[in-house]
Formats: sequence, C-alpha cells, structure tokens
Amino acid sequence: MRGIQSAENLVAEVEGDIEDVDDVLKITNIRIRYRFKIPAGTREKADRVLAVYAEKCPAYQTVKDCIRCTWEAVMEEF
Repeated sequence: MRGIQSAENLVAEVEGDIEDVDDVLKITNIRIRYRFKIPAGTREKADRVLAVYAEKCPAYQTVKDCIRCTWEAVMEEF
C-alpha cells in the first residue's frame, strides 16, 4: 500500500447483514474494520490511500452497486 507493508500486516474483521428481500435472502450490508501497523510519520499517507483504495479494489467494484459496504481502519504507528 504505497510503501506501507500490508501482506503480513493487514487484518480485516468483516461483518455482514443478510436480509429477506422479496422472499430472497440477500447480503445487504458489509462492514469492514482494517487493522494494521504503519511506520511512524506515515499516517497522512495511509489516510490518503484509504480514501481512494475502493476505486482500485476488484472486490468492491464487483459488489458496490448491490451491497452497501463501509470500512474503517485502525492504524498503529511503530
């Protein structure tokens, strides 16, 4: 992620809601909480990346028009 290691550093907690929509069970909401460590002094850079990452995320681009998705990030500087 733009110079911030994420392969072994990124943890995602994911929750979703399944609802009956016209007698069909559908995933209607997905909430993601990312947790990762960033080098000291890179918080601003990480915030900028998170603000635009969905534009390049294949999973989000696939479901964005049919499932509400929200995310937040918990970052710890080291």
